[in-house]
Amino acid sequence: MIFDFKFWHYFARQGQLIHNLENSEMRHFNKRLGWIFALGVLLFALREIWGMNSASLTPYLVAGDMDTYTLARWTSLAGTLIWAGIYLAFHTYGAAFLFSRILKVPWRAALVMQTYVTAVLIIEKALLFFLFAVLGYTTYLSMFSFGPLAAMLFNHSFIILFFNQLTIFTSLIIAIQYRFLRNYVTMSPKLLLFGLILLHVLIALAIGALSFVPLADMIEGFTEGVVPGE
Repeated sequence: MIFDFKFWHYFARQGQLIHNLENSEMRHFNKRLGWIFALGVLLFALREIWGMNSASLTPYLVAGDMDTYTLARWTSLAGTLIWAGIYLAFHTYGAAFLFSRILKVPWRAALVMQTYVTAVLIIEKALLFFLFAVLGYTTYLSMFSFGPLAAMLFNHSFIILFFNQLTIFTSLIIAIQYRFLRNYVTMSPKLLLFGLILLHVLIALAIGALSFVPLADMIEGFTEGVVPGE
């Protein structure tokens, strides 16, 4: 049997989707995935064009150096598009590969599962972008996370950034992964759920810690070069 992959139709019918994956051939999946990637890249581009994460380029504009500012904006946009491709590919294909290798989940099921995860991440970023565009400014804390609450209770930046990675969309992602994985792994449902929660907590810890690494300064120092004669 053959069934057509319809993203929104199966978003709330994942049990039916899993049954179809196990018993039928899937059609039109690559087309839907291509649309998700295209929308994701477009979102990253719009955020960059609007000015998100480009505050460091403002001094060029203030100084009236339009040529340098224009070149910097184009370079920043190119870098954003490259990062968008890496980001989308990792969360879709990279994570699916890891689940397939480590937990022995069928590749097709793991890829479909991570397609929904990637879509949820895009939806989260799109909603944040919409709110920032309406408000006219951005913040480093997500309004969908526990970051703002943590900022009221704690003064340590690491704790705030850690809780900023845990959002209501994180809960939805865990629910999607749990719904898929429990059909393919032999561990108990409670252990699987605990493992997924722990995985996302560790990822949040890693991202929170990475935020303290001065990558921009490191790259700037690396590209300065060596002064002749030294």
